[in-house]
Amino acid sequence: MKLTHRWLSIVEGCLLVALGLHILNSAELLISGTAGVGMILFRITDLSFGQLFFLLNLPFYILAWYTLGLAFTVRTFVSVSLLSALSELMREYVYLSIHPVLSAALGGLLVGFGLIILFRHNASLGGLNILSVYLERRFGIHASKTTLVADVAVLLAAMIFLDLSQLGYSLLAFLLLSSVVGRYHRPPIWAQIPMTESKS
Repeated sequence: MKLTHRWLSIVEGCLLVALGLHILNSAELLISGTAGVGMILFRITDLSFGQLFFLLNLPFYILAWYTLGLAFTVRTFVSVSLLSALSELMREYVYLSIHPVLSAALGGLLVGFGLIILFRHNASLGGLNILSVYLERRFGIHASKTTLVADVAVLLAAMIFLDLSQLGYSLLAFLLLSSVVGRYHRPPIWAQIPMTESKS
């Protein structure tokens, strides 16, 4: 029962994040982390966002395996793969036309709450999420702080591709995501266990 609950929660978290990212992509806005990098590269390559997101995360599985354990790595790989697949499905079948302000608000909130669900079940969406969980477990640095630093880096890179209004709306999405994670995320028990004892 516990195992079923965990995987259902991971699926639900991925659905929330996928919908949030699709809303943001539909309005040509960005979000932080690996997803934000994928959104930028989506504008200059022939690959879809789902394909880019999956490929960008591949190197981070090594870090996850050696620092956060096999179980975390497997859940993260499944989460990333599921999100990539859901993103492809939504790109094909879900059509949206939403004002950028509402897109930024909904997108940021959905991604934020989706990430919290994944964090609470010892999973992530790779990339920055892996780094955030590692820093939180190893050094006690709250995940929202790492997310905020990444927000700024992605926003600076996005200045090349977005106009001022898009940057402003994307910043709103960034702030809402960081606010949700900062207010609702609480390091779970596994994050308080020494790393040498929690890799199984």
